[in-house]
Amino acid sequence: MQTTDDRLTRVLVLIPTYNERDNLPRIVARVRAATPEVDILVLEDNSPDGTGEVADALAASDPAVHVMHRPGKAGLGAAYLAGFQWALSHGYDAAVEMDADGSHQPEQLPRLLEAGRFAEVVIGSRWTPGGSVVNWPAHRKALSRGGNLYVNAMLGISVADATAGYRLYRRSALESIDLAGVSSAGYCFQVDMTWRALQAGLRIAEVPIEFVERAVGDSKMSQAIVVEALRNVTVWGLQKRAGQAGGFARSAQQRARGISAGRPAREGTWHRL
Repeated sequence: MQTTDDRLTRVLVLIPTYNERDNLPRIVARVRAATPEVDILVLEDNSPDGTGEVADALAASDPAVHVMHRPGKAGLGAAYLAGFQWALSHGYDAAVEMDADGSHQPEQLPRLLEAGRFAEVVIGSRWTPGGSVVNWPAHRKALSRGGNLYVNAMLGISVADATAGYRLYRRSALESIDLAGVSSAGYCFQVDMTWRALQAGLRIAEVPIEFVERAVGDSKMSQAIVVEALRNVTVWGLQKRAGQAGGFARSAQQRARGISAGRPAREGTWHRL
């Protein structure tokens, strides 16, 4: 964990794409204009609309842009996990998750980079004070807020936006988290990573962002994604409660025998910035 000002020198922005032919050039141009010091890796899932060819053209014209061609659409989580491994193997200090549709504004990336000097995980939060969403209907807001309340209640955490997809992971965070054990495919991937980061004892910081609903293309949100998140969070919460109950029972037995229960496992910390 960083205890002093630890500047990031090599940052990789990960942009998963599936049928984002029109959006990709726009988002890449905005990232390059807002933060010319960072590199970009497009995680292209064999889009039938020709996004891969567009990505290759962007990479050919800019050495800071790279493309990973993947065999097919395997879910957001799988794409980001592949991107994390690429970032680690190429010596980057941090990896940033960013949607291709413009909902994560590149102009706000400096906020995440600044917070990343002191925190191992930085979440661009819609629901922390100062955060907001633009052009979302009431039911989408209710679903997101309600989902985060359920996550907090089930997992016993206090992260305002555990489902947020605009986030930064320092190299130390990615090396501390068991990435091979992450199996969540859809947006539950974000909760999974948050939960694992806290269990690994990492410091998480939330910075407020303005989230803008996409103007071009179709949302990837589906009923299956919501069901996966609800199921996984419920299972994790029940497992945590079962573990706590077992721990209380063991502690009681140890106290009865006059044995110290020992120190609890290290837990992460959460901060608003």
